[in-house]
Amino acid sequence: MSLKENIQDLLKEVSQLKAENEKELEELRIKYLSKKGVITELMKDFRNVPNEEKREIGMCINQLKTEAQNKINSIRESLQQNGAQSDTRLDLTRTAYPIALGSRHPLTLVKNEIIDIFSRLGFCLADGPEVEDDLHVFTKMNFAADHPARDMQDTFFIETNPNEVAKNIILRSHTSSVQARVMETTQPPIRIICPGRVYRNETITARAHCFFHQIEGLYVDENVSFKDLKQVLLLFAQEMFGKDTKIRLRPSYFPFTEPSAEMDISCDICGGVGCSFCKNTGWVEILGCGMVHPNVLELCGIDSKKYKGYAFGLGIERITNLKYKISDLRLFSENDKRFLEEFTSVN
Repeated sequence: MSLKENIQDLLKEVSQLKAENEKELEELRIKYLSKKGVITELMKDFRNVPNEEKREIGMCINQLKTEAQNKINSIRESLQQNGAQSDTRLDLTRTAYPIALGSRHPLTLVKNEIIDIFSRLGFCLADGPEVEDDLHVFTKMNFAADHPARDMQDTFFIETNPNEVAKNIILRSHTSSVQARVMETTQPPIRIICPGRVYRNETITARAHCFFHQIEGLYVDENVSFKDLKQVLLLFAQEMFGKDTKIRLRPSYFPFTEPSAEMDISCDICGGVGCSFCKNTGWVEILGCGMVHPNVLELCGIDSKKYKGYAFGLGIERITNLKYKISDLRLFSENDKRFLEEFTSVN
């Protein structure tokens, strides 16, 4: 049975719900609307729906959720009118009905989609602390002692005592620190992605924030080449933005990769012709990448003569902006219900 047919059957089932008392009504609510209920399970299956069907299926799931909530509320009102409650006193501490159900945050939706794509390519999840040390954030990533990223204009340093700043304890400015921790404790082959929140001392505007979210990837093994990196990133771009998506790699510089590149995708708004969104270039930058610098491998205890690797990093907010055409980064952290409700149908 397809997901759509399952939803239609559930709609019929919901329309015929009955309850003789509050206990039976609560059992119905748990069955359909709880965190482990039928509708939540449908939402888990939603990510496997083909992109061309997501809008229709999302609307059907949203309709089912609304119908179930309305039916349960209707039964509750009927029980109250018929005096079926054992205690008719008003409980002012109880949550008011109807209870508005939330939805997944757009950043969570996109993060999960990115993780799903790279998981199918053989990458495993890795995690690490947000409060980090200089060694893993900078030193093992081949940052020179006088690199600008070490300056307090970019990095948040932690106060260990009043009026005393620990120069070696910081809020991580990228999730590359997770790569360093994995490489120093694991011998190749290594194939990981590292999602997480990062912090930088920047002015909050529509295009920048003092915290944001990254996903970095790392693959280290024998005979790894730049060609392998390009193919993985092409597959990711086409899975994320559509089969017709094209990519281009432009030479760049990062301390932890050599050679390094920045990757653009063809603008999915104008099809590469040129528009205001892509600044009439037909291309939009989405990530940085490159071959892992031999110094990084050696600093993490890996033989750079035997093993090679590639790494890439992308901002989840950036991908979300492109996917949902969101122009202001501040919307992601302001908890405006009007904004968040726009994503109910895509959960």
